[in-house]
Amino acid sequence: MVDGAFVGTVPEPVTLRLSTEGADLLTLAGVADSNLVELQKLFPVRVTLRGDAMALVGAADVLEKAAVVAQRMIEAAKQHRMLEPDDVLRYSLEGGAADSGARLVLPGVRKVIQPKTAGQAAYLQAIADNEIVVGIGPAGTGKTYLAVAAAVDALSRKRVKRIVLARPAVEAGESLGFLPGDMQAKVDPYLRPLYDALEDMMPPERVQKALETRVIEIAPLAYMRGRTLSDAFVILDEAQNATKAQMKMFLTRLGVNSRAVITGDKTQVDLPKREESGLLQVERVLPGIEGIAFHYLTETDVIRHRLVREIVKAYEREGGGTNVPTAASSVPPRGGRA
Repeated sequence: MVDGAFVGTVPEPVTLRLSTEGADLLTLAGVADSNLVELQKLFPVRVTLRGDAMALVGAADVLEKAAVVAQRMIEAAKQHRMLEPDDVLRYSLEGGAADSGARLVLPGVRKVIQPKTAGQAAYLQAIADNEIVVGIGPAGTGKTYLAVAAAVDALSRKRVKRIVLARPAVEAGESLGFLPGDMQAKVDPYLRPLYDALEDMMPPERVQKALETRVIEIAPLAYMRGRTLSDAFVILDEAQNATKAQMKMFLTRLGVNSRAVITGDKTQVDLPKREESGLLQVERVLPGIEGIAFHYLTETDVIRHRLVREIVKAYEREGGGTNVPTAASSVPPRGGRA
């Protein structure tokens, strides 16, 4: 007792050792031990790597939470996946949710597409389970990238015969006439993100050959009119900039053995104020149809620079965000209301 107050005893720190056998220790630690430093910032524990073990020292109640995140780091290092401080932060935000088995192994580039958040894993699962998936979420959540990965995987496994990637070219009013160059040169700036995703998942020569033979087609949304897309994996990107008429036109293009993924960010609608986004309309009219699923990604699924996550949060606080479900996914298998 000091000055009339009782002084409680400070609990002795506890040491917990986790096996790192089989893990790439350089990946696990990160550049200049940045991953270990991030873990120590997130939890009041001391972290060391010695031999085939990671030692965590701290209070017992904190160690329990830190150990779940540390174990996910170790699993990632065992699988030789990229591991950076942002990944460590995501693991903690997800409450240590276990890695999903959802992953795509793409031939040619020997690339493994691994969802980095529980929300992304559920998104990939929704794409596997449904004919049409509407993926809605802020910038940087991997909506388009994962959709393209699923399309390339389906093509390589011969589940579809072609991939069709579409985007509204709303900034040019879909006419594109005033831009210099031929038609391809006019539309390329709007479709560049889709090319970038493809080139990250397929050898360059294979991408070029697929484009030349129209096994892969990238085109403005307006050019889909009047077509029937059979045996195809179709992606509509930036769907918040599709008008209601364009969205209906796109959805009615689907033919036999076709799948579609529609991606969009409801906070970045560039349509004139008098024009309602087709993405907002499908949220009202399509839920409840079997085979159609809605999946919502949130700021916890942002996989770009960590500042992007904070920027998304700041805009939502300011009122720039829209009301979306707080859960990473509200998708029942085989459709159902989100």
